[in-house]
Order: sequence, then C-alpha cells, then structure tokens
Amino acid sequence: MSYKFPNYLKYADTHEYVKEENGLFKIGVSEFAIDQLGDIVFVELVEKGTNLQKGETFGTIESVKAVEEVYLPFSGEVISVNEGVIDNPEILQNDPIGDGWLLIIKSESNVLLDELMNSDEYKSKVVPN
Repeated sequence: MSYKFPNYLKYADTHEYVKEENGLFKIGVSEFAIDQLGDIVFVELVEKGTNLQKGETFGTIESVKAVEEVYLPFSGEVISVNEGVIDNPEILQNDPIGDGWLLIIKSESNVLLDELMNSDEYKSKVVPN
C-alpha cells in the first residue's frame, strides 16, 4: 500500500492530522492509521460546541479489529463535526484526508503546529525505509 503524506498536513504521534484552513483547523486520521484499523464499522465523535483540552479524546473509531480513540493535538472548540463520516464510516476508510475529515476546531490560543510532525517526519515514523 502506498500512503499519501501531503506536505500541507501536520501529524500527531497518535496519527491525527491537522490542516489549517482560514484560521480554523481540520482534524482527521492519517491514511496509514486507517489502513491499520481495517474495515471501519462505526465512528463516534463529540458534539459541535464541545470545548476540549490538548490530549483529550474527541471520539472513537471502531473497526472489525479494534476500537481506537482519537485525540485532539491542541485545545479548542469544536465548530463542525463531519456527520457524513458518522452516518457512513466507509467515507473515512476510502478518503481519510479528503471527505473523511472528522472535526473542525477553533483554537482558543496560538496553536503551535511546529510541535507536530511534518509529513516527512511522520512518514519516516510509520513507513521505515
């Protein structure tokens, strides 16, 4: 399997990605992590309007193999939840970076994206040469 590691994404150790868009942050899970989970059968996410702290769980992804929690890489307020992924988990499995995003977060402070891995650093962690 050949995974995409777009340069415009930043990655957390726990496989979440962050994409900055107009001062907001789209959060999802990397292609690598989704592939490791296998067939996804259920996605549960927090409600819109929820305030979360860095490192808090914002949902779970359930596959036929495992149930994995997803974590917020920084503090903020959930301003949008991808209902499509909740209703149809295959979207997450088929297009985790595009239509399979999970949340859009408004950060309460300056987000230090430099604390996250860039695409090359993440790629070298998950797909060793």
